[in-house]
Amino acid sequence: MLNKEAKLSKKIFSRDIVLRAIRDGFGEALVEVGEKNEKVVVLTADLKESTRVNLFAEKFPERYIQVGVAEQALVTIASGMAACGKIPFTTSYAVFSPGRTLDQIRTTVALNNVPVKIVGAHAGLGAGPYGSTHQALEDMAIMRTLPNMVVVVPCDFEEAKKATKEIAKNKKPTYLRLARQASGVITKVKSPFKIGRAEVLRQSKNPQSVIIACGIMVSEALAAAKELENRGIETIVINNHTIKPMDERTIIRAAKTTGAAVTVEEHQIDGGMGSAVAEILSRNFPVPIEFIGVPNCFGESGKPEELFKKFNMTSKDIIEAVKRVILRKNS
Repeated sequence: MLNKEAKLSKKIFSRDIVLRAIRDGFGEALVEVGEKNEKVVVLTADLKESTRVNLFAEKFPERYIQVGVAEQALVTIASGMAACGKIPFTTSYAVFSPGRTLDQIRTTVALNNVPVKIVGAHAGLGAGPYGSTHQALEDMAIMRTLPNMVVVVPCDFEEAKKATKEIAKNKKPTYLRLARQASGVITKVKSPFKIGRAEVLRQSKNPQSVIIACGIMVSEALAAAKELENRGIETIVINNHTIKPMDERTIIRAAKTTGAAVTVEEHQIDGGMGSAVAEILSRNFPVPIEFIGVPNCFGESGKPEELFKKFNMTSKDIIEAVKRVILRKNS
């Protein structure tokens, strides 16, 4: 993001923080995965450059399949290849896959529990000027309901590389959600990453709330936490990159420590990561929760930074949500 909150984030994390697209991390890691494992194959639906599989296609043309504008065939072909021992990565825009391919994903991939890796690019509001038809805001909700499906949402370029390498080895149907726009690289090459384990990025001595974020919203959460600290309000920040299976232990522990939670995602609030967090806490340790995300409406044309402001999804809005949830906790 290129708004004022993102500029604030630059000052927080590093003097020389780099802005890189998450999808670029996926593209680079895919080549590394292909070099190590000949079973890895890549299929795309006429979006080679946009989904960054052009690097793989150039290096391994015999393991690359261009199916054309045929997303349902994309998934079905991949499921057959997986049944024959391959590890297929399918790539398209998230509005098309899983948006258009749910039946094929459910019936041929999840039901058969085969290791197809469904990569949804341009997810969230990053496809801003393309408008609501191209802004996937429901995909996490769709995919997390499917039995056997793993759902991963990396927060930056480096984490996308790690996630790509890990899902190539997990032997499970997996959805990898990629943002389009460049964002701050807030993790390092050696930062830990494990599917199903959330990472605590910020731990305070006397935290009053936990901020649980995923995807590019993690940088906004960290920016908000830094400003809150300047105002005397301490928080915990969790990078909740695995939406399914979610790290219940870390989330419950943070809720018990703080007594309040704010969830932050570039997705519909209904059914998304925040809903999954609420399900966990309602069963185990109910606390007041505030939700940052798209409020049950479609997107619209505009620059991503304009849309984040419109839908109250900036670090400033996270700060206000933390203040509200603390008031609720103390009332």
